[in-house]
Amino acid sequence: MRVLPGGSVGLSPLGATVSDMEIDAPVAGRALVVVVDDRTAHGAEDSIGPLVTELLTEAGFLVDASVSVQADEVEIRNALNTAVIGGVDLVISVGGTGMSPRDVTPEATSQVLDRELPGISEALRSSGRVAGSLDAVLSRGLAGVSGSTLVVNLAGSRAAVRDGMATLSPLASRVVDELSGLAE
Repeated sequence: MRVLPGGSVGLSPLGATVSDMEIDAPVAGRALVVVVDDRTAHGAEDSIGPLVTELLTEAGFLVDASVSVQADEVEIRNALNTAVIGGVDLVISVGGTGMSPRDVTPEATSQVLDRELPGISEALRSSGRVAGSLDAVLSRGLAGVSGSTLVVNLAGSRAAVRDGMATLSPLASRVVDELSGLAE
């Protein structure tokens, strides 16, 4: 038996049993990625979701899934709420944080958050500025807590995602640890 991406179990192609590997590294928590992009939501290739998933995995998170939604406030809010209700520790949304009329991720996120964590949002913008990422600097993205889930908006460019995840990873682990302590 082997664990497939997404946590499903299957047999090897030859019908042989494959034993599960034990992982010694501690798990930082469960995460979900929400890609806000009209084209991706309609079937275009998603290049951002796999990048965020890879960076979250490197940071020690188990990524439940990467979902794509249209740049629609209700769809974004529903995806974030579903993740929170599903009990993930961290939700990263990517895209929809700019200034155009279709950039409504911060508005949808604000309706989901119980408490904002403006220091994380400012750290993401500041590190983006230092790295020269205009998308990160111009992002209106939010960060905060909904129940016991950390929710963070990142700008949708690959550069902003790479820089944002480098800044966010240690912060996310700390917040998840603190929020986990509240549940005990």
